[in-house]
Amino acid sequence: MKKPAKQWNRAQTGDLVFNILNYTFFTLFMLICILPFYYLFINTISDNDLTKRGLITFIPRGIHLNNYLQVFKLRGLGRAALVSVARTVIGSAATVAASAFVGYLVTKKEMWGRRFWYRYIIITMYFSAGLVPWYMNMVLLRLLNNFLAYLLPGIVAPFFIILVKTYIESIPPSLEESAALDGAGPFRVFISIIWPLTTPILATIAIFSAVGNWNSFTDTLFLMTDERYFTLQFVLYRYLNEANHLASIMRSGAGGGMITASQALTPRTIQMTVSMVVVFPILLVYPFLQRFFVKGIMIGAVKG
Repeated sequence: MKKPAKQWNRAQTGDLVFNILNYTFFTLFMLICILPFYYLFINTISDNDLTKRGLITFIPRGIHLNNYLQVFKLRGLGRAALVSVARTVIGSAATVAASAFVGYLVTKKEMWGRRFWYRYIIITMYFSAGLVPWYMNMVLLRLLNNFLAYLLPGIVAPFFIILVKTYIESIPPSLEESAALDGAGPFRVFISIIWPLTTPILATIAIFSAVGNWNSFTDTLFLMTDERYFTLQFVLYRYLNEANHLASIMRSGAGGGMITASQALTPRTIQMTVSMVVVFPILLVYPFLQRFFVKGIMIGAVKG
């Protein structure tokens, strides 16, 4: 039975209004999210004197790249970048692999003490001994000034294990049963069937883990005194606190009158430029993993 013309037109009008409001809201929300990064960027490439006086608001003026050229000369920045990249790549890969394997194991009824081990892992999400016991534990494990301090504590992540477990439980058991009938063992089933099917949730975990590893600096603050293990975020933290001192040093070493007033570094431009250098790499991760992220956050939405 066909709908009356008035009802049909009313439904179409309602859908149109909803879509307009929906797109308008999310477009504005996107602009609000992008605006701080845009403001940061245009101030790093504009006349430093105008930036110092707060006159750069929306359009860059007196464009130059001297800020980036000078900031990249800061001592320890390149080494810190390598440490952060290594920590992010290795740490995220280890977390994803461990979360996937442990999440798969706790779905198997034949696993010895499955419920106990699962609850034992999950309870650590809600209870923490605190900062001092954590530091003492890291000292006893000899993880001071040790790159493994960035990797080992984050390998087993209870929240990620919950996500993987829930996702695996939505996969039809018949897929695993057919592989078992063909002679595949648990590890073979995990590698050949479970791992490919859980790509969306694993990509989501990879994003969360990568952002967490990249942005972390407190563990460096407490555990590292050797500059070889300083991360980019920790170096940023130091430079933000020492911006005035750095600006005076870099101005004095800029080669006399070769640098004009518009390109002379100021504490404000150092803070903004270093912040942009630190933020930009992690922003590149999202476009490649976004399609998996959308699938991953829909976990459990459709079952049956």
